[in-house]
Amino acid sequence: MERNRSVLARLGGMPRKREPAGAAVLQESVTSAIAAAMFDELAETGYARMSVDAVARRAGVGKAAVYRRWPSKQAMLLDLLGAAVRRNVPEVPDSGSLAGDVRGFLDVIVAQVAEPRIKRIALDMAAETERSPELGAALREAVGGPRRAAADAVLRRGIERGELPADTDRELGLDLLISPLLGRLLLTGGPVDDAYLTRLTAVIVAGLTSA
Repeated sequence: MERNRSVLARLGGMPRKREPAGAAVLQESVTSAIAAAMFDELAETGYARMSVDAVARRAGVGKAAVYRRWPSKQAMLLDLLGAAVRRNVPEVPDSGSLAGDVRGFLDVIVAQVAEPRIKRIALDMAAETERSPELGAALREAVGGPRRAAADAVLRRGIERGELPADTDRELGLDLLISPLLGRLLLTGGPVDDAYLTRLTAVIVAGLTSA
């Protein structure tokens, strides 16, 4: 239970400050309760079955409190999920080397995605991208955008140091940095220990420098 609470604190924390609608002042404590309730519902029932009514009941507020903040379930999801991703994908520290930056980025992904609760939400979101192309496009921007920006910083620094050629295919590089580890964490379920991350770092660096 305590572990779930710590994850809830990461996922359901306060999103970016919103301007009040008209003269109404949106209480931060209510917004935080709604955010926590939404992530609980999302993890337990999935997006398709989640309703604004259920989120409001779990948060202990009226449905109107939700609609004062977001016009729809989808808008609530994108705002809160995007804010959570931005908080949990910090810029990878500059280690001074491409290999060090790649390993630092992999560590960031593991810290963000390894928790089983987060895996359930991530897999549910992946399924929703197939059901609704419009929602999928919005999710890729809200969730994938911050992660790819962090990965791009790794490539940019490698180019600036001369470790990567200036004409490096950065889109391909982003896929190489992100996809193998996410696939293992979310799909195959193989172990992700220090030895695996060390080997994966070496493979990614070799791929980037030989592309």
